[in-house]
Amino acid sequence: MKRFLGACLLMLCGCATQRDPGWAAGELSKVTESFLASYPVQHPLEAVALGWHHYDGLFPDLGAEALKQERARLSSMRAALDRIPGPLLSPAFRADRELLLAMCRTELWKYELQQAPYRNPMFYAGAVDVSIYLKRDFAPWADRVRSINRVLQRSPEVFKAAHANLQPVLSKPFVETAIDVAEGTASFIEKDIAAEVATLTDAGLRDAFATVSRMAIAEHRAFARWLREERLPTATAPYAMGRAAYQEMLLGERIDMSPEAVLAVGLKEMAAEQARMRDAARIVDATKTPAEVYEWISREHPTAPELIPTARQTLEKARDFVVAHRLMTMPTETRARVAETLPPFRATSTASMDTPGPFESKATEAYYYVTPVEKDWTPKQAEEWLRAFNHYTLEVVNIHEAYPGHYLQFSVLNKTPLSKTAKVLSSYAFAEGWAHYAEQMLMEEGYGLVGAGDPPSAEDRIRAAKYAVAQSSEALLRICRLCVSVKMHCQGMTVDEATRFIMQNCFYEEKAARPEAMRGTFDPGYCFYTLGKLQILKLRRDWKTQEGDRFSLQRFHDELLSHGAPQLRTLRELMLKDPLKWPQIL
Repeated sequence: MKRFLGACLLMLCGCATQRDPGWAAGELSKVTESFLASYPVQHPLEAVALGWHHYDGLFPDLGAEALKQERARLSSMRAALDRIPGPLLSPAFRADRELLLAMCRTELWKYELQQAPYRNPMFYAGAVDVSIYLKRDFAPWADRVRSINRVLQRSPEVFKAAHANLQPVLSKPFVETAIDVAEGTASFIEKDIAAEVATLTDAGLRDAFATVSRMAIAEHRAFARWLREERLPTATAPYAMGRAAYQEMLLGERIDMSPEAVLAVGLKEMAAEQARMRDAARIVDATKTPAEVYEWISREHPTAPELIPTARQTLEKARDFVVAHRLMTMPTETRARVAETLPPFRATSTASMDTPGPFESKATEAYYYVTPVEKDWTPKQAEEWLRAFNHYTLEVVNIHEAYPGHYLQFSVLNKTPLSKTAKVLSSYAFAEGWAHYAEQMLMEEGYGLVGAGDPPSAEDRIRAAKYAVAQSSEALLRICRLCVSVKMHCQGMTVDEATRFIMQNCFYEEKAARPEAMRGTFDPGYCFYTLGKLQILKLRRDWKTQEGDRFSLQRFHDELLSHGAPQLRTLRELMLKDPLKWPQIL
């Protein structure tokens, strides 16, 4: 009887302990410590980018047993987080818990449902990424070359793991892209890195690089050849993950909607955006269709040699607009540098932003990468590419990538006192949703009328309408991404069909449309650009109602960005006082 009463007392004590906020905070701290200790070991290149340079030169084990252990670790972490009641935590701790849960959920989704490390050769083709050591001056060049050598030396292990882990039949889009990435990486090592290493005065270190780089180049090209000769001819496996896996991907962003509901949102938004584009197109030329107007303004583009200089010249214009219109508090006076996209990433990127990590203390430069015209393209391909970078669209891309898009977003995160978890992890939907929202928001605030008279002339209004058409085209591209993401992964849409869908609905040429369709095969999460933007707009409306006369765009943007980059549902819980509004994300 005493033993029974003692056992009951222990059970009651245990239950009481688990209702204690102190217990919940302590348990979350344990999980966080475990995460911060293990994450950089499995993701050392990301750790270096974050500014943790004691991981310089390290590389993860990609063997089947190591991946199995990583999956088990993530499962254990998720179970531990599930045992911690969110309501017992402070708002900031709840946000950290949700970020950690999302990370576990997304990574396990890759292992268990998407099976990215096993079925996608791109995982291996791009694994040996040493670009961070080339572009950031966080250590003496000789030390960074030593780190490069250590990473390149692991190339045989990477491709041995690929041969062991990849399934016999692969998805054709994955194989085709992996071939491009592997060849691009080999060329990057052979040309770009070798040219920089040649500046070293240490002959022994130069020789060491020459030896290891020859091996790494040969390994990458051998992998590309193996894929081309052995796997591409038999590549028929579907890339679609299926409805259940897609639903799980959405839940990782705290979006409790079915794929069908997401598609319905996309189609509705497409109709609304097409109407906005028609209105703007009429101002430019009422005799032309929106597609004809966009085709006409797309002819106003830089030449191939002018593309990068033009991006550089127009970047400050967007920053000046943000400051003049008091749209947000400027977090830094440091400017982003415009540069060509590095060769390994040109196959999958048109433009991108690389902001220094939150823990970086020395190499604090930021790079805005724009993909140039390649020398081996035909004149038709080059013209199609440049039309996608017409003068109006290029400035919209500047807004998205830099001001006030990704660069300012992550500059705020770097400057704001947040937990390490909040600085390491971010939401795909919030990060890309913010940058996409920034485009629309600046147009709404009159960006296209910069330099116009008061009142604006007919010529001023036409110029502003051209910017609106360009921004609508970018919005339609993101909406197309949402639609083809669902259709390809849940409804059997092919890459060719997705390419045509993008060409028809956002007026892209095939040269620019096909990479977008290909991206959807391995990055279904690019649906989050539109879903993130729509959630931010909904949160802005709700916060404006809550704040009343105190509302301003600057206050809203400063508050929004002050919490890091968590899921939008989490931001609703942090910013809105009425819990009944929290689930109303759209």
